[in-house]
Amino acid sequence: MPVLTKEQQDYKKFSKSKRPKPPLLKNMTMAFVVGGTICVIGQVFLSFFIAKGLTPSQAAGPTSIIMIFFGAFLTGTGVYDKLGKYAGAGSIVPITGFANSIVSPAMEFKREGYVFGVAAKMFVVAGPVLVYGITSATIIGLIYYLLHML
Repeated sequence: MPVLTKEQQDYKKFSKSKRPKPPLLKNMTMAFVVGGTICVIGQVFLSFFIAKGLTPSQAAGPTSIIMIFFGAFLTGTGVYDKLGKYAGAGSIVPITGFANSIVSPAMEFKREGYVFGVAAKMFVVAGPVLVYGITSATIIGLIYYLLHML
């Protein structure tokens, strides 16, 4: 960490005092309400599939597919970006946020073509999440397997 001069320290204090304070309570409330609403919509679909005769584990797949579709569709129409500005983390955390993280870069680079634009940039954001998630799951699965073999 570099040592700051007296002038730099004074400027750092001054700039910190002039920085606007974020409305934390409002931001947390909006994240909770919007994220909760997305989850309630997912629960409605899950309950619908269970009422149609699927088991809860069988109903999870179609529910996830529908929620991912809605996230991708709303991203494609530009609605999800507006929702994200309004809701913050409340729109990012649910599964619809995952769909948004894949579709957004693909849309941004579509003018570069389907191969070098959409296909190449689709997993720019979500790719590392998938790689580390799959790798972590594999390692944990192997450890679990080895521990239960003994």
